[in-house]
Amino acid sequence: MEPVLLNGVSLQTALRETRETLVALGADAAREAQVLLSACLGISPIAQLTEPQRTIDAAQIDKLRDWSRRRAAGEPLAYLTGRREFWSLEFAVTPDVLIPRPETELLVERVLHHGDSLASQRVNQPASPIRVADLGTGSGIIAIAVAHERPPWLCTAVDLSARALAIAAQNARELVAGRVTYRTGSWFEPLADQHFELIASNPPYVEANDPVLKADSLAFEPLLALTAGPDALAALKHLVEEAPRYLASGGWLCLEHGADQAAAVRERLVARGYAHVVSHRDLAGHERVTEGQWLPDGNRTSDLTSG
Repeated sequence: MEPVLLNGVSLQTALRETRETLVALGADAAREAQVLLSACLGISPIAQLTEPQRTIDAAQIDKLRDWSRRRAAGEPLAYLTGRREFWSLEFAVTPDVLIPRPETELLVERVLHHGDSLASQRVNQPASPIRVADLGTGSGIIAIAVAHERPPWLCTAVDLSARALAIAAQNARELVAGRVTYRTGSWFEPLADQHFELIASNPPYVEANDPVLKADSLAFEPLLALTAGPDALAALKHLVEEAPRYLASGGWLCLEHGADQAAAVRERLVARGYAHVVSHRDLAGHERVTEGQWLPDGNRTSDLTSG
């Protein structure tokens, strides 16, 4: 049904005005203007092209202008629209969680690779499900992407923020029919005596006084998910140290980290006694994910590889 005609502002005019407001961002103003119109007004990109003279009402144009100004001021598009795609799935996001980033798909790929490999080795217990823990889950993207690809696997997601877990649980209901278990707490605390074939995490890894935290690209995101304090590696060190207590024999710890932190993470893993330690590069060529396998005593090696 056509909206009530109140002020005669056409879609064509609204799109042009929004695009002009966003030009200063230096981003893809035309594309973002279309996205804002779709999310803010509920008008599809196709309708924007085929019905340029369609009129929008005063309340709609006021809302659109508010969103445009906020976007021009640096507020992330994902927080305005409340959605972001990851792993070809559309996730709900709010300022309580980090915005999903494409480089984290590499972490999902490594978890799936190792889980499939471990499952293929289970000749005596083929029906036993692979158990996966996603620590610091945020919006739930890692656990949900894994659950989406491997429905039989048992995925548990942990986060210190109850608000973040509420968003993650919402995403799980919408995307994987709730096939993820959620626990509130700091890292391993809620897991008691559980053991997992795979533990994955994209923890905070930015130093607390790093100027990048004040950049427009991060200024709106939750600080707790970006930095663990003055030591940029603090969370990564904790995960490396504690994970063996929760890994099944032969299980893998897979960690996302900063582009310049791979060597330090590899060294920590080897010093702790992990085997088959290796880093993997994202599509931009940065060493983004480092992993290690926890083997029974006597069967470990001390390799250290940059992949």
